[in-house]
Amino acid sequence: MIDQIKSLSSLLISIPSVKGDRKSLDLVLTVAKQELSDFKVKEFESNNIPSLLVYNTETLPEKFKVLISAHLDVVPAKKDQFNAVEKNGRLYGRGAYDMKAGAAASILVFKEVAKKVNYPFGLQLVTDEEIGGYDGALYQVKQGVKTDFVIAGDSSNFSMVTEAKTLFWIKVSAPGKTEHAGYPWLGDNAIDKMVDFAKRVKEEFPTLKEDKWTNTVTLSKIETNNIAINKIPADCSTTFDIRCIPEDREKVFNKFISLIPKNFKYEVLLDEPAELTPKDSPYLQKLVSTVEKVTGKRPEMITKHGLSDVRFFMEQGAHGTQFGPKGAGHHSDDEWVDLKNLNDYYHILKNFLLSL
Repeated sequence: MIDQIKSLSSLLISIPSVKGDRKSLDLVLTVAKQELSDFKVKEFESNNIPSLLVYNTETLPEKFKVLISAHLDVVPAKKDQFNAVEKNGRLYGRGAYDMKAGAAASILVFKEVAKKVNYPFGLQLVTDEEIGGYDGALYQVKQGVKTDFVIAGDSSNFSMVTEAKTLFWIKVSAPGKTEHAGYPWLGDNAIDKMVDFAKRVKEEFPTLKEDKWTNTVTLSKIETNNIAINKIPADCSTTFDIRCIPEDREKVFNKFISLIPKNFKYEVLLDEPAELTPKDSPYLQKLVSTVEKVTGKRPEMITKHGLSDVRFFMEQGAHGTQFGPKGAGHHSDDEWVDLKNLNDYYHILKNFLLSL
């Protein structure tokens, strides 16, 4: 089976399906559709971003029992990274780990299993996960796609992600009064005021120096309309990336807002739900036991600082996990996936689906 997975992975990797390249996004989905030509496919498009939903029933079900969600978009890369290279038991190339090899395995699993199971089973293929997933997975959810359990084959290195942080992006703006910089007492420096605010934020939420499962507040952007060096800035805005462990969501948000001076303004640019699946979820436990049977080892359940498309199904009450094959170097020049483990990954998904 590994030869088929490797072949499809290499073909998918060869397509530079990056943001804004509609031709390549269409092509990578066409390759998937050709592989799944025996099944019903519903096509979606939102803001010029295409996605697919493949299913094993005569008509689109009201709710799937299991949905595998795979993204076929990648971040930009050097031209030679779109040529898959096999070396020392690894497959190298852009998307090998994140997540075209996992997607290839998922496509081939669906192809083999979908007609053998007696429950609604779906495969979601999207092309915008790397830029948020709002016009792919989220759009499909808004169009009524539901499931009891979702597996995203993202870069988890064969661990199962049961918890990922909630996320806020908040823009804070400080007012000021412009004047000649030689006469600072006549003006009101908006940047100075913003610096004071940023210091208070950092005192309350110190920058982490190590990997730790806790809340983080990162100052990621500073802007002003002032372009003259000899002029006091009349405005300044900052944007913060705030990531909270699920149980601290409201506490952290309220604390951050309380630090903002009364004459400042703020805007919540992004408010993302957390990913949280109980470790005793029957689906999750079944997947864990399947991994043990195939590999002889119990997979680690982990938390993750970054989100996946799994989060969009949480508000439906669905359970889910990020679970992908072993590899490393996602978004780097040396991205790779382990071929033996990729073969195990295929058989784990297959056995799991057949056991339900």
